[in-house]
Amino acid sequence: MALKTYRPTSPGRRAMTGYSFEEITKSTPEKSLVISKKKNSGRNNRGVITVRHQGGGAKKRVRIIDFKRDKLNVPGTVKAIEYDPNRSARIALVFYIDGEKRYILSPNGLNVGDTVMAGEQAEIKPGNALPLKAIPTGTMIHNVELIKGRGGKMVRSAGNAAQLLAKEGDYVHVRLPSGEMRLVRAECMATIGTLGNEEHASISLGKAGRKRYMGWRPDVRGSAMTPRDHPHGGGEGRTPVGMPGPKTPWGKPALGYKTRDRKYSDRLIIRRRGKK
Repeated sequence: MALKTYRPTSPGRRAMTGYSFEEITKSTPEKSLVISKKKNSGRNNRGVITVRHQGGGAKKRVRIIDFKRDKLNVPGTVKAIEYDPNRSARIALVFYIDGEKRYILSPNGLNVGDTVMAGEQAEIKPGNALPLKAIPTGTMIHNVELIKGRGGKMVRSAGNAAQLLAKEGDYVHVRLPSGEMRLVRAECMATIGTLGNEEHASISLGKAGRKRYMGWRPDVRGSAMTPRDHPHGGGEGRTPVGMPGPKTPWGKPALGYKTRDRKYSDRLIIRRRGKK
């Protein structure tokens, strides 16, 4: 995929880049695989904002994606490559020989007319899904399950791929795009290939309004607020934080303070991300 640049007709256009959409073959989604999406603007069931800086944005409809790939040993034909406003990767519309239609994530090398299949006997080629124990070591994979039957949870964004490094008993060693190495159960499913739309990370929005189209509202600095609104606020003129360490609006330490809770799956991490 190539990036599209614009003539600098305004300051916002000067640095803006966009998608060329040359890989897209169908402009409207499959009606049977689309549901409406209700916006909550970061509010909970009581109407209280629990996630700041969210709201507005263009109207979107949710495409139902087959992350589980549980239609085993049934071949399907790729009928279209489509744009999905809810994710960075492209999606592929698959028609199975029994008449069912499903969306899957579209990897590099998957084209209209190709055949895809899920199951232990499937061929090792982009778009096919197999249990990790049936995938050769060194293969690039995406949409990796953590718990069998729950559907792929890891490596689902544009241009990303994990690598299957080794097999050890009931587990396999997988290196994630972040550099983290972890153990995953060998019976979990994964899809072959690297996800497409790899130029996504190079997109320059160009103007603040384009971020608003995506449903993001402005983020105000804490030091520009009053003391009642943020721990960093107040003072005459521009002042530093003026307290031991930066904090969130609710007084919790930030910027370097570890907030991740220990999970049961932490024991499966061999090497954490960012570690040499």
